[in-house]
Amino acid sequence: MRPIKLLIASLWLALLLAPAGLRAALTIEIIGAGANQIPIAIVPFRAEDGLAQKLTPVVVADLTRSGLFKMIDPGGITPVPHELQEIDYAQWRARGAEAVVIGTVSPLAGARYDIQFRLLDVVKQTQLAGFAYNISAAQLRLTAHKIADVIYEKLTGDVGVFATRITYVVKRGSRYELQVADADGYNPQTVLASNEPIISPAWSPDGTRLAYVSFERKKPVVYVQSLTTGGRQAVANFRGSNSAPAWSPDGRRLAVVLSKDGASQIYLINADGSGTPARLTQSTAIDTEPNFSSDGQLLLFTSDRGGSPQIYGMSVSGGEPRRLTFEGSYNVSPRFSPDGKSFTFIQRNGNRFNVAVQDLTTRQVQVLTDGSVDESPSFAPNGRMILYASEVGGRGILAAVSSDGRVKQRLTETAGDVREPAWGPLVK
Repeated sequence: MRPIKLLIASLWLALLLAPAGLRAALTIEIIGAGANQIPIAIVPFRAEDGLAQKLTPVVVADLTRSGLFKMIDPGGITPVPHELQEIDYAQWRARGAEAVVIGTVSPLAGARYDIQFRLLDVVKQTQLAGFAYNISAAQLRLTAHKIADVIYEKLTGDVGVFATRITYVVKRGSRYELQVADADGYNPQTVLASNEPIISPAWSPDGTRLAYVSFERKKPVVYVQSLTTGGRQAVANFRGSNSAPAWSPDGRRLAVVLSKDGASQIYLINADGSGTPARLTQSTAIDTEPNFSSDGQLLLFTSDRGGSPQIYGMSVSGGEPRRLTFEGSYNVSPRFSPDGKSFTFIQRNGNRFNVAVQDLTTRQVQVLTDGSVDESPSFAPNGRMILYASEVGGRGILAAVSSDGRVKQRLTETAGDVREPAWGPLVK
């Protein structure tokens, strides 16, 4: 399909309808679409008009943002279906819909709601999924994301990530803010504010903590901060530089880059800062930007030990690193895909720095973006999208690209320079 530029009306509708406290800090613009879009109709949920947050616009915006769905207008269908017995499959087939979503909202005691929805296969005239949620008003938006996740999984076979979160750094003047938001940019919360730089945020595997680097002590120090209590601890504050934290899959350790013994090298430390760092790399070069495989056995990192910045891989248990990138003289910032079969990174092409993906078996490289300065790539937990930072008009923005390069998103923040993104994990 020829890429087309879409500024989705439903996203703007969601912005307009959302209460002020829920408005997105990031406005999402979508470019392109998947090769084969699934035609789907989302019927407005019964009795959602009185809610502080409607469900239907959120579900529509989530599915549209993926680029894998074609929205079928449900308007004019009579009677408007909300229950299974009210569905006239012939009407939906005539509209070209292959799937239909219907749902209801019922108020409960204690300011709670019963949310029910069904996903129906129009072609086979069967129900694919049906769930009920007993929630508070504060959970309306999250529930809509969960509904979109169910629909996405049932129709694509992949895990949905609409209910996940992202983190990033916003610079406004001389002020830096480490923020956490929903994957669609809503509900931004400031985790840390400082007049000194904050870089390299990394999610713990359970999504409850962030590791990051702060310069508030006039040097780079690695901190771990709880997102539930707000408490934080300096876990790497050795002589020299302390940087580039990466969590082990079990959440017990961090790979960090320390210069305490001379050159910047990669060490393993306990996530609570206890114990003595264990040195992993042994070179006189700069070894940096570590990243664990999902099984915790392998580590990717960037090194200039061969004369130019390239990506290497090694066993966490030790051994000689192996060079993985050979195309071009500048390849940095590696991040494993969730399935461990590939990794994303930044490759310099002439004067451009772009997001690329390399297959670990075939070594085939695909460049996914065409910006001038792209950086900090991070896979979504289902591996289907890559979040990264880019630059437009001299200002940092966030962007995302599908792992096949077909769908691109631009997430702009109206009042700041946005950098250092990381996509959070799936949280059960």
